Amino acid sequence: MSFQTLNEMIRTQARVRGDAIACRTPQGTWTFAEVDAASNRVAQALRAQGIGAGDRVAALTRHTMECTLLTLGANKVGAVCMPVNWRLAAPEVEYIVNNGEAKLLMVDALFAPVVARAQLPGVALTLSTDGLDGMTGFHDWYLRHEARDPGLDPDPESTAIQLYSSGTTGLPKGVELSHRALMVNSTAEGTGGQLDYGPGDVLYNPLPTFHIAGMGLAILTLARGGETVFYPEFDPPKIIAGIAQYRVTHMFLVPAMILALLQVPGVAQADFSSLKLISYGASPISDKVLVDAIRTFKCDFMQVYGLTETTGAVTFLPPEDHDPDGPKAPLLRSAGKAGEGVKLRIVGGDGRDLPDGEVGEVWIWSQQNMAGYWRNPQATAAAFPEGHRNGVGWFRSGDAGYLRDGYLFIHDRIKDMIISGGENIYPAEVENVLMTHPAVADGAVIGVPDEKWGEAVKACVVLKPGASATEREIIDFMRERLAHFKCPKSIDFSDALPRNPSGKLLKFQLRKPYWEGLDRRVN
Repeated sequence: MSFQTLNEMIRTQARVRGDAIACRTPQGTWTFAEVDAASNRVAQALRAQGIGAGDRVAALTRHTMECTLLTLGANKVGAVCMPVNWRLAAPEVEYIVNNGEAKLLMVDALFAPVVARAQLPGVALTLSTDGLDGMTGFHDWYLRHEARDPGLDPDPESTAIQLYSSGTTGLPKGVELSHRALMVNSTAEGTGGQLDYGPGDVLYNPLPTFHIAGMGLAILTLARGGETVFYPEFDPPKIIAGIAQYRVTHMFLVPAMILALLQVPGVAQADFSSLKLISYGASPISDKVLVDAIRTFKCDFMQVYGLTETTGAVTFLPPEDHDPDGPKAPLLRSAGKAGEGVKLRIVGGDGRDLPDGEVGEVWIWSQQNMAGYWRNPQATAAAFPEGHRNGVGWFRSGDAGYLRDGYLFIHDRIKDMIISGGENIYPAEVENVLMTHPAVADGAVIGVPDEKWGEAVKACVVLKPGASATEREIIDFMRERLAHFKCPKSIDFSDALPRNPSGKLLKFQLRKPYWEGLDRRVN
């Protein structure tokens, strides 16, 4: 089935498969009918609070079920839910909630101290997801109202959910994702069909609510009629045990999560017989981690590529292209081919399209593109330099890559490219070699100032427990396998690399000490 809006989707699913389990949490299960009824109560509670069309409500929570109910309930009165990164400090939360002009905030007790330190003058009501003394409980709040659907049929082009960009190069921007974009993502032609997920399947979703994968998959699984197991945090041993316990068939993981699962003691002996497909994306994966995962989990793998601004995945590397020991092995570094209805361009710095094999910026045309950045027409115009209509137009991804025979190969973010002595060096290529060193558990490559070359390559390395390696040993290892100008000139060792909650490496934090007070000579 395909739907025009989230409202139509949950009403239909409640009617067609009302008694089937839609969602499972550590607290219990929810049928499709129960999800619909609860979201109707949320809608009535919001309406009683004076919240309606165009208003924003915020969620600072790890609980995807509660965030999903708030999202669906808000949509039923024409409002929009804004999940907020729960790892942010009080001033950062304050900025996002105030930027979105949220009138209501749902918060976990764990994050109440952060909210207490934030100035949120527009928030008229704060609700607790888990029974915080002195604060109205979310479930108590909406259960006071009848389960009557307000009956709103929103414009498919209207905003259904607002996620905030990571803000690694400036203040976060509110990414407005329409009903249409979210529903296209769930169709047989979109991610839903590519994953081959539907009734009878079980998806494990431990991803954060503020990440497009976390909320996007919550919506997709409802639209596809399958079951989702929501887990409020990523706990590798519990995830491994849960796969067998809940007979999980599908998972989406970022590479850092895959690496963490592979490091769980006894993982090779665990029961993964129910698994059909693990999809992965959001950051580069090393060849070694991917090959180890394929051999450990013994299921199909699919790489996906997309951004928050494209409502998730727009390219797919299918299981048949995951062939580490065969002729298709080079494709493991590819993000796959454009999905149905998606078009790709590689654009050079002068604005011209580049031929196969030449690296430039990836531009994307898709029905899933965001409607725009919330109240930021300048940033929206910069993201769509050739114009757009409700997000349909050519979107600048900010990622560097190239096309070869229809396959997209992503190097890095444009800003992460290293220019050393006039040579463009893409860290992902260097990191792939770095990760093959037997002592390296995790690694990243950055550019640091160099008087002679402008920038020099530096590797930041986390060693495996009990392993040892010197700077010279690792550099020599890499010089045997990679052009010397691409190899690190120096190495920093640490216990862990900085990552955001979705597992994305925060290279700006690695670079910051070296570039303090300097201007990077990178275009």
